[in-house]
Amino acid sequence: MKPNIDYTLYLVTDRELMSTENLEIAVEQAILGGCTVVQLREKDCSSLEFFQTAIKIKEVTDKYQIPLIINDRIDIALAVDATGVHIGQSDIPANIARKLIGNNKILGVSASTFEEAIKAQEDEADYLGVGAMFNTGTKTDAKITPIDELVQIRKHIELPIVVIGGINETTIPKFEGIDIDGIAVVSAIISKPDIKAAAQELKNMFRKSL
Repeated sequence: MKPNIDYTLYLVTDRELMSTENLEIAVEQAILGGCTVVQLREKDCSSLEFFQTAIKIKEVTDKYQIPLIINDRIDIALAVDATGVHIGQSDIPANIARKLIGNNKILGVSASTFEEAIKAQEDEADYLGVGAMFNTGTKTDAKITPIDELVQIRKHIELPIVVIGGINETTIPKFEGIDIDGIAVVSAIISKPDIKAAAQELKNMFRKSL
């Protein structure tokens, strides 16, 4: 049975930015601060290292009953029995991903345009990661999605929407009045000296902007 997910504060990991000794500590502190979903994103490691890291992170997310989403790698998601997988526009097509993971796992799809969002919904995505909304150091080649485009997507898409890309204490207020379901955050949480406090602050800010 597919889980019902709270997308409010969606942590995307980045080991190069983390302020802690290891990723498990960073993820646990983020969860204690209020993160409701964790996406494990590993762009520069071997399949074995990704798998071993996913096993360790899943122990943490399972402890707190927090959904674990694996970025890009359907094989890793299935191997560790993660909650789901998140794919981008340059990854395997969403409709094929759905066939591979089945109907009981969560499928997230990145979309930077209205057309991509409509296609993702048609391909049975469970939620959208919309952005990059602002310039971000974690993905320097990301195409920027204007706020007006986000509003258009929200009007015509029934799926939960999580915004990503440059999301921090300065940019969160810009989403006030737009009925988004969550914020995806990388450096504004994981690079902070006090990860737990940073997560709490961003979550409170987002709730106030709803």
